[in-house]
Amino acid sequence: DILVDGKVCDCDAVVTCQVGDPVPLQVKLTNWSKHSVGPFALTMMPYQDYQNGVHNYDLQDAITFVGSNTFHIDTVKPTKDSVYFGALLFLYTGDFYLNIKFHEDNCSRELPLSWFCLPSVHIRATEPVA
Repeated sequence: DILVDGKVCDCDAVVTCQVGDPVPLQVKLTNWSKHSVGPFALTMMPYQDYQNGVHNYDLQDAITFVGSNTFHIDTVKPTKDSVYFGALLFLYTGDFYLNIKFHEDNCSRELPLSWFCLPSVHIRATEPVA
């Protein structure tokens, strides 16, 4: 489950926020398998989609994380969940996306593609209301 500014996100919704206001993020990982999983890391990477196949991940002048964008997860037991909190601060207006992925924490090998089940989150940063 992914919550942005307290609202559950799905792949069809656009979350609107204001430039300059921290936007709380919450990612809840639930282990539905019969075995414990871990260790691995949860990484959140913002990007802009230019709608021509190009994704711009070089956004350090437009977005900053309040806290870390990577969370290390030791073990999640069967039928249990782990919740991770963070926040984004948008410095400019625009349409941004958040790519959320899991990867093994002890080596560079990626987890199987079945782990990439989280859709990108679409966030629209707008001018503050005066």
